Amino acid sequence: MRVAFLVAPLGTEQVELTGPWQAVTDAGGTPKLVSTSAGKVQAFHHLDRADSFPVDLTVGEASEARFDGLVLPGGVANPDALRLDAEAVAFVASFFTAGKPVAAICHAPWTLIEADVVRGRTLTSWPSLRTDIRNAGGTWVDERVSICTAGPNTLITSRKPGDLQAFNAAFVEEFSA
Repeated sequence: MRVAFLVAPLGTEQVELTGPWQAVTDAGGTPKLVSTSAGKVQAFHHLDRADSFPVDLTVGEASEARFDGLVLPGGVANPDALRLDAEAVAFVASFFTAGKPVAAICHAPWTLIEADVVRGRTLTSWPSLRTDIRNAGGTWVDERVSICTAGPNTLITSRKPGDLQAFNAAFVEEFSA
């Protein structure tokens, strides 16, 4: 199981990166950190700086063909920056086109909205994205984890760090299939 974790250089919610990363590692998979810039990414604990992590590949170097699935960690600033980067948006969309599973938590569906891949899909997120998801043609639900197969791929979404256990179990099972 080879899994891409796409994050911006600044603003990822650390636990939404490290928790899923560890779940992939524990399942015998290989996680790779993909970002819009080389070097390191700065994670956050909500609004406070946390640890930094080395980037394995830039989004320009990465290809969906190298991975079995994609994880989009949240944080407010992270997906907001990603949705402004055309290469990042295209990278996300490529997983949908290829029919590969995607998992997104918290504010990460903003990037999915920008990639125009939520129309006709059911997903969850941090509650403040509810209207954005509906306006993009998706159905928003308030659940710990949502697994939607009504599209070209499986889309697994979750609301917040408190839902990580359910999120991790759901996406690891799907990515391992």
